[in-house]
Amino acid sequence: MHPTIEQVTQDIIERSHKERNAYLKYIDAQAEKAPVRSHMQCANLAHAFAACPIAEKQDLAETPKPNIAIVSSYNDMLSAHQPYKDAPDIIKEAIREAGGVAQFAAGVPAMCDGVTQGQPGMELSLFSRDLIAMATAIGMSHNTFDGALYLGVCDKIVPGLLIGALSFGHLPAVFVPAGPMPSGISNKEKARARQAYAVGKISRKELLEKEAASYHSAGTCTFYGTANSNQMMMEIMGLHLPGSSFVNPYTPLRDELTRQAARQVLKFTAMGDDYRPIARMVDEKALVNAIIGLLATGGSTNHTMHLIAIGRASGITLNWDDFDRLSKVIPQLTKIYPNGAADVNHFHQAGGMGVLIAELLKHGLLHKDILTVADEKGMDSYTKEPVLTGVKLTWKPCPEQSRNPDVLSSVEKPFAPMGGLHVMTGNLGRGVSKVSAVAEEHQIIEAPAVVFDDQEDFLAAFKRGELEKDFVAVIRFQGPRANGMPELHKLTPPLGVLQDKGFNVALVTDGRMSGASGKVPSVIHLCPECEMGGPLAKVLEGDIIALNLQTGDINVLVDEDEFNARTPIPNRANNHHYGMGREMFGHFRLGASTAETGASNLFPVD
Repeated sequence: MHPTIEQVTQDIIERSHKERNAYLKYIDAQAEKAPVRSHMQCANLAHAFAACPIAEKQDLAETPKPNIAIVSSYNDMLSAHQPYKDAPDIIKEAIREAGGVAQFAAGVPAMCDGVTQGQPGMELSLFSRDLIAMATAIGMSHNTFDGALYLGVCDKIVPGLLIGALSFGHLPAVFVPAGPMPSGISNKEKARARQAYAVGKISRKELLEKEAASYHSAGTCTFYGTANSNQMMMEIMGLHLPGSSFVNPYTPLRDELTRQAARQVLKFTAMGDDYRPIARMVDEKALVNAIIGLLATGGSTNHTMHLIAIGRASGITLNWDDFDRLSKVIPQLTKIYPNGAADVNHFHQAGGMGVLIAELLKHGLLHKDILTVADEKGMDSYTKEPVLTGVKLTWKPCPEQSRNPDVLSSVEKPFAPMGGLHVMTGNLGRGVSKVSAVAEEHQIIEAPAVVFDDQEDFLAAFKRGELEKDFVAVIRFQGPRANGMPELHKLTPPLGVLQDKGFNVALVTDGRMSGASGKVPSVIHLCPECEMGGPLAKVLEGDIIALNLQTGDINVLVDEDEFNARTPIPNRANNHHYGMGREMFGHFRLGASTAETGASNLFPVD
């Protein structure tokens, strides 16, 4: 094991000792060898199985069969979650045949950032994670279950499901992916169309045709944004079955993997001999593995918040310094859009998660000894890939090396010597930058600030032709407490246009960017946020801002005494708290912690 990984892990264990022990003590007290429902009052139990078929009523009333909860984010508007429509029936049949009972415990809300991008609804997106966690807890609170299956894919949904699951950490849990849609037009072609539309070279109809050829069927979007970063993380933490994350939906293999996930959770209940509660699976080593996977693949910056919130749900304190220290020793091993031309289907075909995990294990860059949902404990099972022979599901060893080294490389020949995310620090606070998709010639910028308090104002200035120059766009009051921290991905096409024209441009904000954002240098998640008096609220039009993505420095080049004497400009916007449901989320905004502590309402932060 690489000494830096060992040291970071040990530091996390030591700083989390008190909270982690308190969490595990509570979880251990909840475990029941007998079916949980056996302790229920008759009236409670009768309510719990009133809608079940006669045979299942008898099972739940009279036998020691385990009862498995299904919690799903299905809706038929989200392409990624539409394949879950038939999953409950598949799961129930598989569990019934394996000697258990399954009940659909809860449906959780699931919104699509691709639909709400640049719209008012995007201001609910980040908070939907905590709402999903709460909805998960409500479904599980009936306390009749001995295990759970969690069905989710996209941005805030998997982190929300996992946070909710950890509140019931005494139960075993398996996460069930749905898989990506088949490849459509290339991501480069899609990006070119967006930039062409931004400068009026193609019509709305032409752009829509390109977008529809990219997002064209059921399944996860194929670029490597937050949704597919979720899937990578669930597998590298051992919460998915090996090799299951990127199998396309509506295929025989996909359906059989769903059946196997259902059968698998039955093996790990407290009623059996191989009890594996999710509280014990999501430990310090598993979370470090998740960070390593994120860095090695150039994954989404959103997980610099989500993983911290997940850690807090399991009594573990992560911080951005952990990401930064690991980034210095984890090489970038993939080139998946926006970090390259390929999509996740190409990554999967190249050997996918099995080859990636094997490569990291071989070089001591991943914790091997974690508890997983595979039959064999540890990560060795995750160096295999699933195959279907007739109707029989088995796993075979992955290829010893990538089938396509232009998409999935090796530690000996990485695409970059360090991970794809850097922590940025300086007199503008602390933030995050995704380096993996930014060309080296654009990683160091020094230019005057152009300051906006709303992304729409930036877009209007672009359309007026006022941004044909070198500049650093400062977009203020975009943090969790200001307006819910919407993604600012709508800014990517115009910034890309200006960069392609030869201008040195960058983005600095206390808001977020999409997991799909890439080639324009940006420093995001700046803390403290402007709403809390952060230093970004002191920046004036024309101030020179210097950012260096290679060294992790972000500074405004103003005399220190002068800058300190400035009063932060207050947030004068009042149009982000009402309409499209935003008026109901005031308490989420007021109670949100910082981006660096997970941007959450659910866990108190000192």
